[in-house]
Amino acid sequence: MGIELSNLQPADGAKHSGDFRRGRGHGSGNGKTAGKGHKGQKARSGSPRLGFEGGQMPLYRRIPKRGFTCINSKDIVAINLSTLERFNDGDVVSVETLIEAGIVKNPRDGVKILGNGQLTKKLTVQANAFSKSAAEKIEALGGKAEVI
Repeated sequence: MGIELSNLQPADGAKHSGDFRRGRGHGSGNGKTAGKGHKGQKARSGSPRLGFEGGQMPLYRRIPKRGFTCINSKDIVAINLSTLERFNDGDVVSVETLIEAGIVKNPRDGVKILGNGQLTKKLTVQANAFSKSAAEKIEALGGKAEVI
């Protein structure tokens, strides 16, 4: 088995852990200047903050601002009727059962059932929202579309 992306790792001894103590004598391999080299701005305390470019207008201020994010928008997970086929006849389908079945990983701000595909079973579906066609198809088979 050769080297692949899944089993890449640095050579033995090539990596230091980040928690070793600096400036504890030359026997430690990181004494005297404690890995900061000799003099210069980066050797001093109070080194410039991240993104500082020596007074030049930094990149994050040179690039124009675009758009905005609406704070009231909801991130809703959409699920088609065809995915509810895997449940048994007469089951109660809620957000919790959808997570258990692995259909929904993260419900975010809510789950909406859309009317794409065919449903052949009578289900009681509890979700945050339904499209008109989805609610009609569920109720046409004798099921219930309950908004939670």
